[in-house]
Amino acid sequence: MLLLAILVPWLSFLLRGQIFNGLLCLVLQVTLVGWLPAAMWAVLSLQNKRAERRTRRLIRSVQRNRY
Repeated sequence: MLLLAILVPWLSFLLRGQIFNGLLCLVLQVTLVGWLPAAMWAVLSLQNKRAERRTRRLIRSVQRNRY
């Protein structure tokens, strides 16, 4: 998924269900200058989503072990 976020950033957003961000990223990627910021945005977004999922998993684990 990381390679997809670098090569085709807009598709990365669409596959994760972020349609508006995907379309906005496509418009940004159409310009050659905008491709690099679009790729960076997609990679950062992917990393943030993974971090949120990891944090939720940790919180759930701590709550289960508490009781």
